[in-house]
Amino acid sequence: MDKMKILVVDDESRMRKLVKDFLVKKDYEVIEAEDGSVALESFYDIKGINLIILDVMMPKMDGWQVCKEIRKTSKVPIIMLTARGDERDELLGFQLGVDEYISKPFSPKILVARVEAILRRTNNGAGEAKIEAGGIVIDMDAHEVFVDDVLVELSYKEFELLAYFLENRGLALSREKILNNVWNYDYFGDARTIDTHVKKLRSKLGEKGNLIRTIWGLGYKFDAEDIKEP
Repeated sequence: MDKMKILVVDDESRMRKLVKDFLVKKDYEVIEAEDGSVALESFYDIKGINLIILDVMMPKMDGWQVCKEIRKTSKVPIIMLTARGDERDELLGFQLGVDEYISKPFSPKILVARVEAILRRTNNGAGEAKIEAGGIVIDMDAHEVFVDDVLVELSYKEFELLAYFLENRGLALSREKILNNVWNYDYFGDARTIDTHVKKLRSKLGEKGNLIRTIWGLGYKFDAEDIKEP
């Protein structure tokens, strides 16, 4: 089976090497680019790139410009890296179709975990109909959930929320991130709706509801028994 290809774009060679070393350990093939123009050339010349890790601040062509160009022709997952933690930048990134947004400095292990979560999600959407973890099985095509082989009735949003938890299992998810990904930015509610839905979801999952852990001051994490922290 061919290795998944990841394009790492950053003008700092040290940063590219750091990210590459961690990704190669996970058996990914890594293509490096030192600026935006080289990134675009690599993306169009090399077929089958599965994900792009893209720095924002670069010479010649910044990450926003690269993202805009790629989004004209492709929905390849993009993780943006930035030294700034400005909420407006994060909002702009998601509006441009960015899948994840990580501020520097960051833990390489967390970055790799985000990469794996996004690739699980995109691969499930591309053909794998089921997501399984901790005795819970989600049939994406049939829109059904089974807990220890017993069918559980969920509302549409409860189903979407559970699928998001399993796709990102083992990762701490803020209420804002859950809201943005499950309800999208056009939802003008507040984070309390997350707590309400999680409470109902836990109740319907029975004992398996305990796998959805509360991270105080942040949000939630789906911590399946067979999942280890990255």
